Amino acid sequence: MRTAFDFTPLYRNTIGFDRIAQMIDAAAQSSSNGNNYPPYDIEVTGENQYTITLAVAGFTEEELEIHSESGVLQVRGKKEKDDQKREYLYQGIAYRSFERKFQLADHVKVNGANLANGLLTIELFKEVPEAMKPKKSPLTALVPWNSKTPDV
Repeated sequence: MRTAFDFTPLYRNTIGFDRIAQMIDAAAQSSSNGNNYPPYDIEVTGENQYTITLAVAGFTEEELEIHSESGVLQVRGKKEKDDQKREYLYQGIAYRSFERKFQLADHVKVNGANLANGLLTIELFKEVPEAMKPKKSPLTALVPWNSKTPDV
């Protein structure tokens, strides 16, 4: 059972924050649909560096696709049907196709990806443009708005 949130009252009182409400709604939907395959980790590896590691046992590089567009990182695994007839006593490895989406912050770019030992590692880097970085102003450059000294 999914509990829906109504963000309509929020839209009446805010301007320009509709993207935040959409992100909250998307996060609520993705967490409530019960799809937690494949498992993943998100790790901070540096000041502006992140790594996403997905457990994709049984997938080859040709069966995996990584796509980043409009602030969304999408990882897909397409598993082809196995034509062999197999008889399992127990089947615990999920050889199924998947699609996992990650909402990226502004200016986060994919640096590269690597598949080793059943783990897909995606390296991310946050590259803040020079114009958006904080700037220091020297104190000597500050001029008081009124240069007249008060009479005592």
